[in-house]
Formats: sequence, C-alpha cells, structure tokens
Amino acid sequence: MKDFKIWRSILRDPVKITVTVGGQLVDKSVENYIDEDFELIEEQERGLATLTMALSPNIAQGFREYTSAKALWEALIELYEGNEDMKESRQDMLRQKFNMFKYIPGETLEAQLQRFITLTTDMNIAGIFLSKSKINKKLLNALPRSWI
Repeated sequence: MKDFKIWRSILRDPVKITVTVGGQLVDKSVENYIDEDFELIEEQERGLATLTMALSPNIAQGFREYTSAKALWEALIELYEGNEDMKESRQDMLRQKFNMFKYIPGETLEAQLQRFITLTTDMNIAGIFLSKSKINKKLLNALPRSWI
C-alpha cells in the first residue's frame, strides 16, 4: 500500500505547529498539541524514517545531519542527480555508450542482453528516449556475426 501522506511530508517544508498569540505566530507548546498536531509531526517523522531506512547504512551515515524529510530528499537529489550540467554530461556519456555498444569477445548472449538492458534503462532514467526500432537495430548490429 502506498502512503501518500508520507510522500507529501517529504515534499513539503517541515511542519511547525504554531498558535496566534496577541496577533503573532508563536510555537505551540507540546502540552497544548491536539491530535491533529501530533498526526502532522508523526507523518513528518515517518517520512524522514522512510527515507533513512531506504538508504544503505554506509550512505545513510553521510546524511545524518538532515533532520527533515524534505531536506534529506533535496540532498539526495542534489548528490545523485546533480545540477543541469551534470545531467547533460551524464546524458552525453550514455549516448556515447549506446553508440559504442558492441559485443565483447567471450561474452554470453545473456550477459550482453543484461548489459544492453541496463544501458537502455539508464538512458530512460536520464530522459533519453529512443524509438524501439533504433534500440532493436543497435542490439542486432551488436551481435557477433557468428550468431546471426
């Protein structure tokens, strides 16, 4: 089951429970929280816990400083997706890998297919979409002549 409340908590700024006193917003004391306030805080904590648990211990160690789900999410995006220049560079590298894809002597058909599927999946993730015919043609041209 998908919990969209958790996803929402990851995308929005950390919840701050406030109350208006004398025309000014001030933090509400925990003793005065109502059930809805606790639910918002718990939702935020579940979002942070979900992201943290999804990371391997080695990676999570580098992100311990983030105390909100949104801040952690943005840090992960920045690190693993990078800025626009990095995305463009990654796309260029993937296009080059695709253009240079060929059979490696001694490689099994299964290994070659796995390598090709991984490459085309990475291209789709990076926003590079090719027609099925171009993909099929590239794979067929990469097969060793002895298999054809």
